Amino acid sequence: MPLSPINKWMQDFIASDPPRSKSVVMTVFGDSITPRGGAIWLGSLITLLAPFGISDRLVRTSVFRLAEEGWLEAAREGRRSLYTLTAPGLRRFERAYERIYSPTNLRWDGSWTLLLTAPEIISAGQRAGLRKELLWEGFGMIAPGVFGHPGGKASVLEEILVRVGVAGKVFVCSASESSQISTRPLSDLVEHCWELDKVVNGYRHFIDCFKPVLKLLKPKGALDAEQAFAIRTLLIHAFRRVQLHDPQLPLELLPAEWPGTTAYELCHEIYQLTYRQAEQYILATLQQEDENIPEAASYFYERFGGLS
Repeated sequence: MPLSPINKWMQDFIASDPPRSKSVVMTVFGDSITPRGGAIWLGSLITLLAPFGISDRLVRTSVFRLAEEGWLEAAREGRRSLYTLTAPGLRRFERAYERIYSPTNLRWDGSWTLLLTAPEIISAGQRAGLRKELLWEGFGMIAPGVFGHPGGKASVLEEILVRVGVAGKVFVCSASESSQISTRPLSDLVEHCWELDKVVNGYRHFIDCFKPVLKLLKPKGALDAEQAFAIRTLLIHAFRRVQLHDPQLPLELLPAEWPGTTAYELCHEIYQLTYRQAEQYILATLQQEDENIPEAASYFYERFGGLS
């Protein structure tokens, strides 16, 4: 029997870039499980990941590694295992997914957050950990030991410093452009500190992959609940991979016709078309092992500025 257009697209998409099992587990936890308290029975997780060709063995290996890395913690009940996000893991999930679902039209007041480190004060391991966390959060490395971001969230930066173990060991300040001194164009600094070409190409690839999905979803009854869940998960998985490399610069510092805006709007539109049926499938799957699973928390419906 020939595949339906939706299943054909999913098969081709997965075959073109097979998703890593641990990464898909992270996507499912962030998109589907966190709004319900961040806990899931292993059997339910295996069922949810089956549409992506991920075997139960790979699911078990993935959650074991995520537990080793401090993202998840496991509890046994007879022969069953319940996996729950750890408190630090939950905070990091919430921060990452706030970026994914929030509108991209950031405005800027011209201020910068600068962070300065000294090698004799923090260890090489701490410098490497701090650099990784800051780059992930969108900071650019202006010079060795000097990081900057236009704006920047104080609470997020404080959490990073505490987690890396360098709170009180680095200097953080706010700055703005001087109007009294001739300076190099700001666009040159942006080009030097952030590799936006890679982000642009990532967004364009996302648009090329998912734009055809809109046509497939338009006919009424084009997909069932499991397909809706699979499409929504692949959508967020692909968008997450691009968006979390986006430094989240204000619009004033981005190139003209920034494709991130188009990609966000496309992601929002497909999510809107799939989330209701996907929620039905998620809830039905989870309730097979726990009939007390709640509906998604109210903040779930605030994603993308509000799901209608």
